[in-house]
Amino acid sequence: MLFSSISFLYYFLPGVLLVYFLVPRWGKNAVLLLASLIFYGWGEPKLLGLMVFTILLFYGCGLAIGAARSQKTKKWWLTVSVVISLLLLGLFKYADFFIGSFNAATGLSVPLLKLALPVGISFYTFQCLSYTIDVYRGNVAPQRNVVSFGAYVALFPQLIAGPIVRYVDVARELESRTHSWENLRLGLRRFLVGLGKKVLLADNFALLAKLFRESGEPSVLFYWMYAVAFTLNIYFDFSGYSDMAIGLGRMLGFHFIENFNYPYLSKSVAEFWRRWHMSLGSWFRDYVYIPLGGNRVKPARWVFNILVVWMLTGLWHGAAWNFVLWGLLFAALLLAERAFPGLQKLPGAVRHGYVLLAVVLSFVLFNAENLTQAGQDFAGLFGLGGLPLVTEETLYYLRSFGVLFLVGIVGSTPAVKQCAGRIAQTRAGLPLELLMMTALLLVCTGYLVDGSFSPFLYFRF
Repeated sequence: MLFSSISFLYYFLPGVLLVYFLVPRWGKNAVLLLASLIFYGWGEPKLLGLMVFTILLFYGCGLAIGAARSQKTKKWWLTVSVVISLLLLGLFKYADFFIGSFNAATGLSVPLLKLALPVGISFYTFQCLSYTIDVYRGNVAPQRNVVSFGAYVALFPQLIAGPIVRYVDVARELESRTHSWENLRLGLRRFLVGLGKKVLLADNFALLAKLFRESGEPSVLFYWMYAVAFTLNIYFDFSGYSDMAIGLGRMLGFHFIENFNYPYLSKSVAEFWRRWHMSLGSWFRDYVYIPLGGNRVKPARWVFNILVVWMLTGLWHGAAWNFVLWGLLFAALLLAERAFPGLQKLPGAVRHGYVLLAVVLSFVLFNAENLTQAGQDFAGLFGLGGLPLVTEETLYYLRSFGVLFLVGIVGSTPAVKQCAGRIAQTRAGLPLELLMMTALLLVCTGYLVDGSFSPFLYFRF
């Protein structure tokens, strides 16, 4: 089930909220767990068993780690949870990638497994891993109520596309959280902003990218339009989903962490990754990079740590070589920034332009179906192969999508939020907010009724 669907907006969500607020406090986690399992099973009921198994596995391992009397026993149960969860992730997500790579390298024809990829498996696996690791470290006590733990793992607002919510950050709210009209209003506002990002901006940029792939008259300008369109598409798609997840959590009394902080304003690649998909970046920092030694090691070991973390970051996003190279590209850029500190002394506009160029090119690699297509895209961007600079078709699409590009560029900065904040401080702030949110919902509904939407990009991760 998609957040940006009529069934979710007008049936599932109102029904869940009604039941949730009617039941007493002690029953709210049970409602969340049941609603989350229905939400997850809506599209793939065959994989509900995997979700239930995951809940029971980490629930049991957490209790075992908490009850263990020796460090050796604690480590054993932690290892069980890590190994089984990574094996499941590897089986469903990476098995065919490794088999295909093995076949290509050896010339053999080992059959692919062709298993269906469970939606959101990368997200909820990382959430569960952070739980047992934090219990092992003594950062949080094990959850003894299986319903509450199940509600955490399967919590539908952020189940299938993040942000990655750590148990330690919501443990207190799982036991006791505040519900109010103010939380409901703020959560609904945040949800509708995210819905608008997804339906009105991301989906239309996705349409341009689709038109580019179907075009019979490519040009250098059209390649760059595609590259910028996808860069804006993935930002509004993923940040829009995060906004909706954070807003839904707020309605239910949870305060999820932020996942984006205007990353396209960054003036270094390091800053970009402090602003982009922040929950993933902090997860790899705390559970992979620092345990490897972080930067408190010899230079050669530090380079190794960076390469490992960014290779894993690329693989987390997808089981294909372009994702691995995408991660390693950012590793190389981060190493270059550290090796040449003089880069940070360049004018701010130059640094900003360099980061934007690097990000746009990286997302061309990210979105390619394979390395061959990636090579063709890069050749097109730089005019190789005799491509014309511009064609009539390119100019037609530039005129058609020009306003969308302008809105997307402005929307990726704090300008809109700052303007809305000033309006909210006026006497007419609340009525105007209600009017704007109602209009936004109606416009998005019109798009959805018309069928003009696409699945979230990060569903495949």
